[in-house]
Amino acid sequence: MAEAKHTLLIDREEVRVTEWTLGPGDATGHHRHGYDYVVVPLTTGLLRAIGAGGTTDTALVPGKPYFRKAGVEHDVLNGGAESFTFLEIELKDRAG
Repeated sequence: MAEAKHTLLIDREEVRVTEWTLGPGDATGHHRHGYDYVVVPLTTGLLRAIGAGGTTDTALVPGKPYFRKAGVEHDVLNGGAESFTFLEIELKDRAG
C-alpha cells in the first residue's frame, strides 16, 4: 500500500488547508484529527475510512463538502479504482 500524497497549501494560526491525492490503494496511515475539519472533494472517488468503529465508505462528489469534529481517529484509503483529490480544511481556532 502506497502513502497518499499531500501538499500543504495554507498554514496559519486560524486554519490549515492541505490538498490530498490518493491513487488506487493509497492510504494516509492511521491518524487522529486534533482540530474540527471540513473535507471538500475536488474529484469523484470512494474514500474508505477504517477506525475503531469499523469501516465507512464515502462517495466523494466534487464540491460537496462534509464536516467532522476533532478527535476522529482512522486510516483513510482509496477504496476505488481511480485516483481522487480533496482539500482538508482544519479549523485550528476551534480546537477543543
